[in-house]
Amino acid sequence: MRRLNRKQTLKVVKELDAFPKVPESYQETSSTGGTLALLTFLLIAVLIISEILYYSDTRMKYEYNVDTDIHSKLSINVDITVAMKCGWIGADVVDISGETTTPARGNLQEELVYFEKTPEQRRRQETFQMIKEALSEEHALQDLLFQSGFESSPTQIPSNKKGKGPPDACRLHGSLVVNKVAGNFHVTVGKSIPHPKGHAHLALMVEPSQYNFSHRIDHLSFGEPAPGIINQLDGEEKVTKDNRRIYQYFLQIVPTKLYTRKARMSTHQFAVTERERTINHGEGSHGVSGIFFKYDLSSLEISVTETHEPYSQFLIRLCGIVGGIFATSGILHSFLEFLVSVICCRYKIGSHTPPPQPPTVPADHHLDHTSPNLHVPAPSLSGQANPTMPLPQ
Repeated sequence: MRRLNRKQTLKVVKELDAFPKVPESYQETSSTGGTLALLTFLLIAVLIISEILYYSDTRMKYEYNVDTDIHSKLSINVDITVAMKCGWIGADVVDISGETTTPARGNLQEELVYFEKTPEQRRRQETFQMIKEALSEEHALQDLLFQSGFESSPTQIPSNKKGKGPPDACRLHGSLVVNKVAGNFHVTVGKSIPHPKGHAHLALMVEPSQYNFSHRIDHLSFGEPAPGIINQLDGEEKVTKDNRRIYQYFLQIVPTKLYTRKARMSTHQFAVTERERTINHGEGSHGVSGIFFKYDLSSLEISVTETHEPYSQFLIRLCGIVGGIFATSGILHSFLEFLVSVICCRYKIGSHTPPPQPPTVPADHHLDHTSPNLHVPAPSLSGQANPTMPLPQ
């Protein structure tokens, strides 16, 4: 009894089907349907593959928060070549608190080089110029740089130390650690000297006719160098014949946190506005010849996160692709069958009218060829002769 109940239960489960089935007698195969089915499955396969590739790709998510880190330090990474001798110029940082950071307190080194670029330096400069020009036209390229982890760290290409005569330039490279407040990093004539009431450079030993602040910025960044970030001043070069030229760069620094496949770190980006002019005290243009980077920090912080599309949304899109194509192909199949039927004249106008009948002949026109012109009428029930029919003679 138990075995019988189990068999009956299995039979009920097997026969249970809530989905309607089309009888096989209602199905009709055709070359049009087969071709459309083949194209449908091919299209579904192509779209599923493209959807998987789209899901495997990542997107960058940007969030903006208030920067609450005000007690940490800020590092300035520098690689600048100035067309003057190292003994004639000095570099340091003065922040709004009055504190001065000299190269001796950091890791900023001086190196005698030639101002002319090597072929490797020229190629690197052209590469950065091309990337920055493309970014100015298409901002979405920044996402690709984050995803690929493009390295924009200080150049490892050796400087130009071969030339005619003594070296005519000074390369300043390294880093300085400063307070995380607004400040001024500058390169000007003379070495900085300690001063209780301000900041000064000793420039008495250099004649104004020897000033030349033509410069090339191979790298300038704030914080730890991060992959994917293109610094706005990398690859910039300024050449002048005016010995009383002042270059000013106004930088707005934005703290940035990266959460990508290539890096998980905190760093800084900056925007820049440039200005240059000739110093002429007689015309009211005052100042000191040199290169000045005046920076300020933003109160906002940017978080850049590399994310995937949610898995649930991926499944929904796949179901929508398969179901939508099947429904569309069914409609298209019905429409094509209708067109084929019309073109092949399967449906004709008036095809349901009855066929024409042959003409009928009246009964009195039929002749009996067995007797000569005689017609014997049927006997009448009343026993009287038909008056309309002639009697035999």
